[in-house]
Amino acid sequence: MKVTIIGSGYVGLVTGACLAEVGNDVLCLDLDADKISLLNGGCIPIYEPGLEALIARNRAAGRLRFSTDVSQSVAHGEVQFIAVGTPPDEQGAADLQHVLAAARNIGKHMQGFKVIVNKSTVPVGSADQVYAALQKECAVRGLPPAQVSFSVVSNPEFLKEGAAIDDFMRPDRIVIGTDDDALGQKARALMCQLYAPFNRQHARTLCMDVRSAEFTKYAANAMLATRISFMNELANLADQVGVDIEQVRVGIGADPRIGYGFLYAGVGYGGSCFPKDVRALMHTAHAYQQPMRILHAVQEVNQVQQQVLVKKITQRLGVDLSGKVFAIWGLAFKPNTDDMREAPSRIVIAALLAQGATVRVYDPVAMTQARTALKADCEAHPEWWTRICFCASQTEALQSADALVILTEWKSFRSLDVEHIKTHLLCPLIFDGRNLFEPLALRAQGIEYYAMGRGNVPSTLAASLVPQT
Repeated sequence: MKVTIIGSGYVGLVTGACLAEVGNDVLCLDLDADKISLLNGGCIPIYEPGLEALIARNRAAGRLRFSTDVSQSVAHGEVQFIAVGTPPDEQGAADLQHVLAAARNIGKHMQGFKVIVNKSTVPVGSADQVYAALQKECAVRGLPPAQVSFSVVSNPEFLKEGAAIDDFMRPDRIVIGTDDDALGQKARALMCQLYAPFNRQHARTLCMDVRSAEFTKYAANAMLATRISFMNELANLADQVGVDIEQVRVGIGADPRIGYGFLYAGVGYGGSCFPKDVRALMHTAHAYQQPMRILHAVQEVNQVQQQVLVKKITQRLGVDLSGKVFAIWGLAFKPNTDDMREAPSRIVIAALLAQGATVRVYDPVAMTQARTALKADCEAHPEWWTRICFCASQTEALQSADALVILTEWKSFRSLDVEHIKTHLLCPLIFDGRNLFEPLALRAQGIEYYAMGRGNVPSTLAASLVPQT
């Protein structure tokens, strides 16, 4: 099948490469000429495990191409995926300007029937706006409906950064929202045909109406964000009452009604999805005068949680951190990505810098993106920038530091060489925002260790029975 992907960012590249991998003829469009030049040169603008090799393989096979030519992209695909950004505006609502611009471009050039697929994360009612934009462009051209018929479909993505290819190739569900009229049924049949290779073991496709599909994406991310904030609240209480939250996690996760996913206490959620989608859903609710009390609490808890580790640091070392040096391990908002959007590390680092500290930072993948993000965070305080040292290794970050602060759960951080830590840190002091280690084990080896909700009670092996995912 011939498929066009509009937007060659994270979602667009993964979608295009994976659809090409199962035999489709895919053309990816982006108006950023530098990005398309980079992609045509064999490089990719983001980090996602396995994606560069997947793109290279399908480019070599002739199934995947990249272009800035709008008319070519519209002519190419019977199915047109819109996979552009929907950043939040000043009120927290999803900004649809790029989605609607893509729709208008399709309307200006389309000939014959097209399926227009909203792959971008968009609020309820966005398909109606896309439909109106397309209809207006077709009317301007004066073309008869039979020549430019189309159907707008909602097909939200459920891709985890760091595991996006596996999520796409082995999905737990494929949500397709269509209208119930004749054109909608035709679009649904084409979408089911397109996704047939991903349903071979068992049916994963869930067909529903367009608005329900749009809502499903926001509901899923809001639920996951809620679980994270709930566990962080429990972790903060656990610290006060002498409870180990890791043992609690195992105890409640064993309940099949709850499960283990997204129950890890830490420094809060970040990234491009959860913060933005929670705000967008709250904005939609406000527009309909429907209170979302739980989501307000989820957002508030997350904002507070990003300061909890800083509070532990200042309780131990004092509010004035002038002259103190901190090794920071982990900058990306999660492992296996270089995404620094709303990363908790940025909040923690800014707080340490504001209190006079110097930071020596390291991340296995995100150093380039981190340099850009942290530079932006220092614009209002230029002096902060002079107190950030970007290091080439974990060991370099430790040199002459007063303490180690862990902010991302990269696998390479999990096997801790205690003697190495003692040799390079000025003081054997660790503040762990991701609960990577057993407190008693480290304390027995002479490490002063502070984590999130680990309490001061005897630990057992129970917390290691269920591996982190």
